[in-house]
Amino acid sequence: MTKPILSVVIDTYNHERYIEQAVVSAIEQDFPSSEYEVLVVDDGSTDRSPEIVRKFEPRVRLFRKKNGGQASAFNVGIRESHGEIVSFLDGDDWWAREKLIAVTTALLERPEAAALGHGFYEFNDDTRETKLCSPGKGKLVDLSTPEAAREAYLGWLFLLTSALTVRKKMLDRIVPLPDALAFCADTPIAMASMAWGVYLLPQPLCFYRQHQNNLQSVDPTDVIRMQRKAEMNETIFEFTESLLLGLGVREDSVMALMYPHWIQQSRSNLRAFGGPRLRAYRTEIRSLRVEYTNPTMRYRLFKYLVVGGATLLLPPHQFYKFRDWYGRHNLGQVREQFARIR
Repeated sequence: MTKPILSVVIDTYNHERYIEQAVVSAIEQDFPSSEYEVLVVDDGSTDRSPEIVRKFEPRVRLFRKKNGGQASAFNVGIRESHGEIVSFLDGDDWWAREKLIAVTTALLERPEAAALGHGFYEFNDDTRETKLCSPGKGKLVDLSTPEAAREAYLGWLFLLTSALTVRKKMLDRIVPLPDALAFCADTPIAMASMAWGVYLLPQPLCFYRQHQNNLQSVDPTDVIRMQRKAEMNETIFEFTESLLLGLGVREDSVMALMYPHWIQQSRSNLRAFGGPRLRAYRTEIRSLRVEYTNPTMRYRLFKYLVVGGATLLLPPHQFYKFRDWYGRHNLGQVREQFARIR
């Protein structure tokens, strides 16, 4: 094969029920086979996944590695890919036949876009129900302003792994990703892509499979796994914020894109599982920066000394128990008085 235009990177871990469908959907595309390569990175599967993938060699290049999570699998796949464009596919999802021709054409027509996302079908493996998810119309999203960042956040849904196609030169600027990102490693890739601009296609070009073994689908009664997921989400937010600022994205755009969701997630996690008091303090200071762009000095003192002091004095679960009580009794009026008085 001459140097391909596009590389397909499939990450998989214990997907023996699904991996064949994923691979077949990648190699049976309406796209010249000589112009793209297919790589499967097996993240230490203990089932028959590697054996199934080997049936497709040499059309498919299989890379096996010790189990380390999604980011480590992406790092291998990106490093070994030769295409100018990289399309990602999770080993439990699959693509429509026209996927590669659609995304390649769109990126060639839009040189200003660093990456591309698109609509998808959400497929429930238990009920066999299919739900269409689409951005509605084609559009370019970026992080050039806080307003643009808020709109880009709404487009994040259409940049899940199996809908994400990225120019290799952009990926080379952000890899290697931290191995600590065992799942949701597509998040920093998607957000970094939005720093340059991402085009969203309306047509559904992949099938996102929901099943009980999804890494994001954790039984809420499994406290240990729920806590691990909470810590992973915090790691993802921290790394992505640092990544975007390092790429030169405006601080107010980063705040608009990330802080509302980050604050909500951190408060929920700290309330349920506890954690470092400094994390609660930083969460509430982020809240101050989101709620008021130009708070009064009185309100700053209230937030830093009263609220901030409480986060450092009380264990997080007690602080948020008190905060819930404060909200139920409508004591936010006290806070508003501080916010209005100059």
